[in-house]
Amino acid sequence: MDADMSPEMAHQVLEMLTGGGSMDNINTSLALRLIPLAQDLGKEELIERLLEHATKVARNEEERGWARFEALKVMEADLDSFVRLAEEAESIEQAQALTAAVHHYVALLYLAEARLDEARATAQHALRVRQTANDKQGLAYGMALLMTIAKRQHDEDTAIAVGTERLELLMALNDHEGQMEALADIAHCQATVGEIGAARDLFKQSLDLAKQLESLSGQLVARWGLADLAEIEQDYETAMLVLSDSLHEFIALNAPAPAPLRQRIKDLTDLRNEPLSGGKEA
Repeated sequence: MDADMSPEMAHQVLEMLTGGGSMDNINTSLALRLIPLAQDLGKEELIERLLEHATKVARNEEERGWARFEALKVMEADLDSFVRLAEEAESIEQAQALTAAVHHYVALLYLAEARLDEARATAQHALRVRQTANDKQGLAYGMALLMTIAKRQHDEDTAIAVGTERLELLMALNDHEGQMEALADIAHCQATVGEIGAARDLFKQSLDLAKQLESLSGQLVARWGLADLAEIEQDYETAMLVLSDSLHEFIALNAPAPAPLRQRIKDLTDLRNEPLSGGKEA
């Protein structure tokens, strides 16, 4: 559900667009976009009606493919069903968006099953399709997945290269939120290969963007990463201060702070207060 849409508003939107005989005026695209709202409200019967309607009014094979794709997701079909749909989408003319979306989803399913080689090959294929279609937003989305797979394969060099390319694309698209996330992702990879200075610079850039965007989650991710770097260098005081800054942001906005944040600050406080004995550092 849209973050700005309350359940009551979502119910009103669905009732207005689907109540009575008004669904007759809904095209395939709109019907499919309404399904997430219906899912959030637990309207199983309406979901089935929307899927049937989307298929019925589809104007061409591509729209029927999108309807089938959504139906497979709703019924939580097995991986093979999505693989078959991906293969069929390849033969539909001018259906690059559908083809890329289904292959991307298949890659996610392979990733969930830890079939990393298949996930990587499928994600790369989806990227090639999006490149052909000049789908820049889709490319950024696909690069994020490929970077995740590379990290799972402990291929940090590829992850950094893909992440850097993604960051450059997001900068060209003027996508500040995407840049914030990409910077943190690359920073994590740099830390993994021991490039602590580069990682710190990237986390700080991500934090600056998160502050500009007033993103609490973005600030937490960046500060958590900076705290990790500080702990690697056994600078527990800095780690605690960085995380405390994040806690203060939540408090200032009267938002509940995540339990792991509070626990980590407590652990660092306890560590700092431990007495020096037996050669153990506080």
